[in-house]
Amino acid sequence: MKNKTIAVWLTFWGGPLGLHRLYLLGRYDTLARLLPIPTLLGLYGVYRARSIGLDDMWSWLLIPLLGFTIAACALNALVYGLMDAEKWNRRFNPAQPTEAAPGQTNWFTVAGLVVTLLLGTTALMASLAFSIQRYFEYQYNQDQTVSATDFRKSEY
Repeated sequence: MKNKTIAVWLTFWGGPLGLHRLYLLGRYDTLARLLPIPTLLGLYGVYRARSIGLDDMWSWLLIPLLGFTIAACALNALVYGLMDAEKWNRRFNPAQPTEAAPGQTNWFTVAGLVVTLLLGTTALMASLAFSIQRYFEYQYNQDQTVSATDFRKSEY
């Protein structure tokens, strides 16, 4: 039997690694196998930013992958947590009655939703802010380079 509360907390803690999909859909789920890829690429971007610096273009391209993966998993946890018991049991516990206990929402589920909403929103906003800031800084630096080159050409 698949428990809604466990699914919400597993999506919060192990969602970017696909653990919630392994729990709910089994080891043959393709997305569960693919979720660690953007997570690890994002972590590699964080590593590059910490070791090389924030001016590294690869780091500002890779870091948002981690944030968007965390935000998508948080959204998935919200969908799981807000699903009514009948729909949950029909989808994940088809052998159980529609009002079975694993599909019920309790205070641990609500706490998981609150924490997930906080983390998911933070990850999404931080990823957007970081990537947009880096993009405009890169564009500004490119414009400065072009302007300096044009200025040097106009002197001759």
